[in-house]
Amino acid sequence: MTSANDASPSPSGEFGAPAGFAGTITEDLGSAQPAWPARPRPDRRGPGGAPDVIVMLVDDMGYSDIGAFGSEIPTPNLDAVAAEGARLTDFHVTPTCSPTRAALMTGCNSHAVGMGAVANVDTGFPGYAAELAPNQPSMAEAFRDAGYATMAIGKWHLCREQDMHASGNRHSWPLQRGFDQYYGFLEAQANLHAPSQLYEGNSPVHVEEYPEGYYLTDDLTDRAVQMIAETHASDPGKPLMMYYAHAAVHSPMHIKDGAAEDFRGRYDAGWDQIRAERRHRQDDLGVVPAAAGTGPMDEELGPDVVEWDSLSDDGKRLAARHMENYAAMVVSIDESVGRIREIQRRLGRLENTIFVFFSDNGAATGGSGGTVGMFNFLANLDRSRTLTTEERIAEEIGRIDELGGPASWPHYSSAWATVANTPFRRHKFSTYRGGHQVSCVMSWPAGLGELGEENDDDGAIRHQYAHVTDIFPTVAELAGVEIPRSRAGREARPLDGSSMVAALKDADAPSSHGDQYYECLGERAYYAGEFELVARHAKATPFSADRWELFRPESDAVQLENVADQHPEVVADLVARWEAAARDNMVYPMSNGSPLHFFQRDPAEQRLAVETVMVPETPPLERFRASQLIDGRGFTVEVALGADGFRASDEGVLYAHGGQEAGVVLFVKDGALQVEQNAWGRALTSEPADIPAGATRFGLRVDAPGRSRWIVALEIDGVPVAEGIELTQLSWLVPFSGISAGRMHRSPVSADLYRAHGMFPYSGTWETVTIRPGAFSPDAPSQLLDVIRTMGAATQ
Repeated sequence: MTSANDASPSPSGEFGAPAGFAGTITEDLGSAQPAWPARPRPDRRGPGGAPDVIVMLVDDMGYSDIGAFGSEIPTPNLDAVAAEGARLTDFHVTPTCSPTRAALMTGCNSHAVGMGAVANVDTGFPGYAAELAPNQPSMAEAFRDAGYATMAIGKWHLCREQDMHASGNRHSWPLQRGFDQYYGFLEAQANLHAPSQLYEGNSPVHVEEYPEGYYLTDDLTDRAVQMIAETHASDPGKPLMMYYAHAAVHSPMHIKDGAAEDFRGRYDAGWDQIRAERRHRQDDLGVVPAAAGTGPMDEELGPDVVEWDSLSDDGKRLAARHMENYAAMVVSIDESVGRIREIQRRLGRLENTIFVFFSDNGAATGGSGGTVGMFNFLANLDRSRTLTTEERIAEEIGRIDELGGPASWPHYSSAWATVANTPFRRHKFSTYRGGHQVSCVMSWPAGLGELGEENDDDGAIRHQYAHVTDIFPTVAELAGVEIPRSRAGREARPLDGSSMVAALKDADAPSSHGDQYYECLGERAYYAGEFELVARHAKATPFSADRWELFRPESDAVQLENVADQHPEVVADLVARWEAAARDNMVYPMSNGSPLHFFQRDPAEQRLAVETVMVPETPPLERFRASQLIDGRGFTVEVALGADGFRASDEGVLYAHGGQEAGVVLFVKDGALQVEQNAWGRALTSEPADIPAGATRFGLRVDAPGRSRWIVALEIDGVPVAEGIELTQLSWLVPFSGISAGRMHRSPVSADLYRAHGMFPYSGTWETVTIRPGAFSPDAPSQLLDVIRTMGAATQ
């Protein structure tokens, strides 16, 4: 008998074709095949062909943090981009990350495409859907349709938290939004030494332990270089479009070992001195003239910024070390730019590459520990205790050499964020310019080569107002790519951005953008050319009580002189325009500054808060999926060892939730069962409970009575062996790493166990680890929603 798959000749003489079909297939296809449209290909521009397009986005970097905008931090590769292209000195984004990414990808205002705030939460309103609008084509989809290879690297943060796990809905993931390849993380932030969950394409990357010396920025850049080399070798005539979104310099401010050595002592003079030096360089460079002034270091609505000389010697040491590490992170970003440029140069494509670089918002402040910086930034979520600045310094100074390493989750002080945003006021989340005016450099030697000669080979400077929504239409025009007017049969919203090509080519050309509204968690602003309006808004106060301030951006870009009293008619007009834009872009209802936006969750998330069984073959559960089992509530963990039970030699981790940022681990050591909590760096460990030979079932019972406490009991074969163990309740973003069974993973929960045993896999046999979510604590956010809504109602 011959298989249908055998490659033996048929009686017709055709391989695999039955007798009687010789010639018929060809004839039928020739007469009846559909008229498939030719795949569009990009325009050719001489021997170089269509340009490659690389858009690089960094996270939480301030306006003055690169050399071309006044920094003391060496960034030679970004300086080279600026020297061959242009610095856009009046470039704006949204005041926070996901909205900027949505505006970049679509060319539309963020609320209008469902991304009015960070993508973590779908509040049920169309402007805050926390995923990209299904009718709006992305930049990647446009370039792929035009014949480009498309690839995304790094941070995505454009899908809902409930969709980030292995079984999540992928309709707002990178591959479903136009990218051929993706390597990165879906979260808002990542552990740069041990990312909690990476994805390749649509699939989780399963890593139990990262190699020594692993650093995420290097990994992402390695993959970016590999994608570029592979694409150009596979189809040399095919151009590429790459979107590279860094994890840096967002918290945690992690660095490679030894990376900050070159900056030792550089910041000992303090923030006032460093800011003054940057401001002087900005004037010399022609980025922002000295006559424009400098915003205050400390202001009423911003975080507290103390005088440098008021800090103790230890406080100064800690604060300076945080900034040294931050500078090293900026250097790592610049190195990635250099590696991308180098592979393009080696492939002969650098001259014909459009390269765009900017930040997703202004620099971020340090939360409640922002006076000198924080060893563990996620400890801002620790409601069990509040430390004074002096207490924090005393607690953290002994670990100063661990800052930036894998045991830390650091963030620098609010004062350094103010330095990063020189010369502007305020920071990330604010609609003053410090929240949304960022440095941007752009080059294309083959198409805009004359720009590099405008300013003594230091590149062109463009002072025209521009917005992140302008990037898509700009690179599309330069590359000759048509922007689709529909997606999946649905009519798309017209772009809110406009091409900057005329302004790039001519310093005297007017800005093409026109008016622009801003809104972020209740803060508001409106730009209208000659004037810009900013609402002076305090959290959890009525919007009607806001005082509108008016500035003239051409002469007062730093927003120091409020002229609202001189032009009440302009204020009234711009307020009306803001309200019209808010209606058109689905801005309402705005956040009132209360936690309601983050706590009002999609009821569909409850499908994840169910009994969950892990077996030895189960990879670690993703962070948000795992959090649904414990967040704000009690829970139980039951470990089934099987019929043979416990042997005296068995030891290791049975259940681990979290990493070095915070977490809980249940383990067996020296014949005893113990639980340990990493409470944001503080180890809380129970007394060991001896395990009888042959025991088959271990239990961890956690009650949540309120006041940020967990009361824990250990059980063996259903019998309590330790009770009344008090731990600190973890919630929301902590533990940031997910759950693993039978060992710790990626980032170890217990530093002591890791030093002694590595990830400490359980040496015995086990069958299942079952986690069952329990009752909510009485003060859990889900139990207080009505109270929070009532508190906020008066502010609307």
